[in-house]
Amino acid sequence: MSRGYPAYAGYDIGDTPAFRGNAGTIAKELMAPESQALPTETVLDSRLTLETPLVLQSGEALSPVTVAYQTYGALNADRSNCVLVCHALTGDQYVCGTHPVTGKPGWWDDLVGPGKVIDTDRFFVVCVNVLGGCMGSTGPKELNPATGRPWGLKFPVITIRDMVQAQAKLLNHLGVEKLFCVTGGSMGAMQVLEWASRYPERVFAAVPIAGSYRHSAQNIVFHEVGRQAIMADPEWRHGAYLEEHKVPKRGLAVARMAAHITYLSEAALHRKFGRRFQDRDAPTYGFDADFQVESYLRYQGSTFVDRFDANSYLYITRAMDYFDLAAENGGVLSNAFAGTPVRFCLISFSSDWLFPTSESRAIAHALNAVAANVSFVEIESDKGHDAFLLDEPEFHQTLQGFIDGAATIHGLPRRGVRNP
Repeated sequence: MSRGYPAYAGYDIGDTPAFRGNAGTIAKELMAPESQALPTETVLDSRLTLETPLVLQSGEALSPVTVAYQTYGALNADRSNCVLVCHALTGDQYVCGTHPVTGKPGWWDDLVGPGKVIDTDRFFVVCVNVLGGCMGSTGPKELNPATGRPWGLKFPVITIRDMVQAQAKLLNHLGVEKLFCVTGGSMGAMQVLEWASRYPERVFAAVPIAGSYRHSAQNIVFHEVGRQAIMADPEWRHGAYLEEHKVPKRGLAVARMAAHITYLSEAALHRKFGRRFQDRDAPTYGFDADFQVESYLRYQGSTFVDRFDANSYLYITRAMDYFDLAAENGGVLSNAFAGTPVRFCLISFSSDWLFPTSESRAIAHALNAVAANVSFVEIESDKGHDAFLLDEPEFHQTLQGFIDGAATIHGLPRRGVRNP
């Protein structure tokens, strides 16, 4: 059961290229004359290298910058059907289909694809590996051109604003002046809010899910535990582990384990594991993984190190810690959205204690204060923060209703009607 909060400013769920670079075949196809049909196939491993340095929020200029991204579906003739999906802390650009590294379905495969909630038969979907990431975009594991060695800790500290700025430059390159919708959960929701605040003229609709306008003190300390676990691992080598052909697996695994706890709920853990023993009927009176829940957490840590970079974890968690839209706008969150034309749908989950409903409610109140078009729904779920990644029918229905209503208002074809 979901708790629907009153729509603000009269909007409710169910209402109805100047930049050039180096991006592969999709760029040529997207820049085709408007009368030509654009391709529908998924384009793998597309990358754009920016021609000019990226000036970061810190004031440093980063160059060269490569942006790795994935596209699904086709851009329509007037380039009005683009949906930008923003990934969370440990996500990447592989939203749906088979992930090339893990061999598993993409992290939002339940929601994105032909005929799904974010229908790639209707929309041109773009997902970008964030700046500082480790799946092709420029980050600490890439080579520093000044030294010919991995950046390591010489990589400049980046922010959510820097990530979004890189995404905006990619969209310039792809010929997308305005997004139909930008959406994402957790850290992805931070990017959504940054987009709506910094580039309101480029966004028609925004759906931040299970997120916040700033990282809480509790979230910062959980991230700090993870960072300290990585840095305490002798194999971390002060960030230079790649040069020495080492990997701080133990530290990174512990960091993942600590973070993963925050993505769950007590009810979900109890339902799935309780206090049941792992492959035994009695305690061993030792420090092996006696309990199923211990075994599960260790598995989460051990598999994570095979697909993620430890320094990227440090940099991306720090970017989340620095995010605070209120502080950047004179301490008043509503200032970040003054005069916004963007239509918003805020979604939270009742058992999410990492980004609780109160955070989304604060954003809704700030948007209400500037008479923005906003709906806010709390989904009843006992699955914790990770509910946005799981099979939650009411969540899917909520998102479906908002997207369909916004698409109608935006003049896009109804569900089941392909773009011309």
